[in-house]
Amino acid sequence: MSTALLPAFAKGFALSAGLIVAIGAQNMFVLRQGLKREHVAPIVLFCALADAALIIAGVNGLGALLALVPGLSLALSLGGAAFLAWYGVGALRRAANPEALALADQPSITLGAALAGTAAFTFLNPHVYIDTVMLMGAVGASLPVAERPLFMAGAALASVSWFSALGFGARFLVPLFSRPAAWRALDLVIGAVMLLLAASLLVAATGR
Repeated sequence: MSTALLPAFAKGFALSAGLIVAIGAQNMFVLRQGLKREHVAPIVLFCALADAALIIAGVNGLGALLALVPGLSLALSLGGAAFLAWYGVGALRRAANPEALALADQPSITLGAALAGTAAFTFLNPHVYIDTVMLMGAVGASLPVAERPLFMAGAALASVSWFSALGFGARFLVPLFSRPAAWRALDLVIGAVMLLLAASLLVAATGR
């Protein structure tokens, strides 16, 4: 690898890591599934591939196209807000249950349902398009053509590293979540985060 191209790889990795390591709906979902040790590998793979696809699309011009279709952003915001509010209310209901379940008793979901949830958290969130398609796309597109593949590879590596650490690393927290109180606290945080994100999407969509 040419040393002249290394900064492009490092730039992609650093920018992607800085944007992805934040408390958000997708990360919360991956963490919860990681704690349950349920469909972790497919979920991590889906998240990483989706990020890579969006970054590649952004570098190749999709971000500019999305900016020309304001109605699409509004539709994503409203749909995302509805989904996040629904999921947040569900989490708060679990937290309010006086007989909150311990780790071993957490209800299971099918692989299809897990991937459908992952897809919704990924593609119904307008912020993912701002981060990956528009912001990272703009930075990547500004680089010389020869450096763009290295930029995209660095960004993709940061994504797969983070989701792998979050999903598979959650097992180290399992002893803590063997207690029902820990699950209630997690669901309270998840519910609050989801509802705040839903509200922020509505505010952004209405321009208030």
